[in-house]
Amino acid sequence: MPQTITIDPVTRLEGHGRITLQLDDRGSVSDAFFTVTQVRGFEKFSEGRPFYEMPSLMARICGICPVSHLIASAKACEAIMAVQIPPTADKLRRCLNLAQAIQSHALSFFYLASPDLLLGMDSPIGERHIFGVAKQFPELGRAGVGLRRFGQHIIEILGGKRIHPGWVVPGGVTEPLDPVKRDEILALLPEAYANAKLALKAYKEIASRFTDEIESFANFPGNFMAMVNDEGGLAFTDGTLTMIDTKGGKIFEGVTAPDFSSLIGEAVENYTYLKFPYYKKLGYPNGSYRVGPLARLNIATHASTPLADAELRTFKKLARGPVLSSFHYHYARLVEILYGIEIIEQYFSDPSILDKHVRATAGVNCLEGAGFAEAPRGTLFHNYKVDEKGLITWANLVIATGQNNNAMNHGVLQVAQRFIKDGKMSDGILNRVEAVIRCFDPCLSCSTHAFGQMPLAIELKDAEGKVVQSLIRG
Repeated sequence: MPQTITIDPVTRLEGHGRITLQLDDRGSVSDAFFTVTQVRGFEKFSEGRPFYEMPSLMARICGICPVSHLIASAKACEAIMAVQIPPTADKLRRCLNLAQAIQSHALSFFYLASPDLLLGMDSPIGERHIFGVAKQFPELGRAGVGLRRFGQHIIEILGGKRIHPGWVVPGGVTEPLDPVKRDEILALLPEAYANAKLALKAYKEIASRFTDEIESFANFPGNFMAMVNDEGGLAFTDGTLTMIDTKGGKIFEGVTAPDFSSLIGEAVENYTYLKFPYYKKLGYPNGSYRVGPLARLNIATHASTPLADAELRTFKKLARGPVLSSFHYHYARLVEILYGIEIIEQYFSDPSILDKHVRATAGVNCLEGAGFAEAPRGTLFHNYKVDEKGLITWANLVIATGQNNNAMNHGVLQVAQRFIKDGKMSDGILNRVEAVIRCFDPCLSCSTHAFGQMPLAIELKDAEGKVVQSLIRG
């Protein structure tokens, strides 16, 4: 009879997933599937709504990265309006988006990943959580809480609340920045810098302990896609898309939002509701690619801020070409945290950030609009069509987690084949299979618009498809 082991608390993922591992007749892993059995629905929910409501509506997709949805949605709406937002509104949006990246990256690194990194993949499950980290590494625990609080507090100061702020609207933002709020944000910077530097130092000291994980955590040749600015540097809010191959050669560059749908297709597999985006010219699965912090640092030539530029140079020394191991998503997040703090300081130290002109207005001038932005987890794309009255007739969203879907499946297979021998699986091995997914920090509820609940489960099947062992969390 199959054995079921229930482990509590629920695994450290945003959302719920299922992993199935297929064994051959020798007890070795021959295939692996990462399954998300949830239903998307926001595209249909939005039909019939006025287009100017879309940013606020789309932000409700996710409680972790609502700002990225606000911005990508607003940019799609501005394409419908055919307007350019005021320069100060653009700067304020960039800071808001980077504040979200900081708090989200802090959540991923400290709360979800650091128990594995600091306490060990095989540490007791009852201690392998953020409270265990805070107990054994109190300074790092405080740093994680501090960085998340820093990002959330900036979102609250600018947007009025930490989750689902309505401040970003088509045409810009609803109100200019008050000098008192500007000074409050600037006062937060010294502690944020100290916490980011502490985290980077700690990661560099422990990374060498994970040689096996670095070699097997979705470490494979493949493509990467990310936004860059006009000079090819790191960008989160405005820019064009570049895709590179496994050697760093450019597959395409200078792609704007209206071109996205003509270049990127979405494949469907029968075991998951999460789609598999791919570059159409290369076909599926050869055209699959990775997005997010690892892709952004692989593609960007520079960060344009001194501290992040120094870290980016160190990051690029990890490989002769693009860094292929997805384990290094963790490092990339810390580099981006530092970059975000520097840009926020740069913009908020500029007197023009207090300019009162922060919104452009217009009606329907085009019947279709598209926009994208870099969410913490990667490129986020919104595309809308409207009628003459400005009511949504069609909407399509392509979420970062979906774009990493093929890589997550590949990573699960790699890790399972590396660590599972003779069909036997321990909690430490289960944790490694989960941990490769945590490298991508998937937001499953965001990418699939969660419906219902499903725990993370791993099944081992023999060559005939019979379940021989199950491990379930949740």
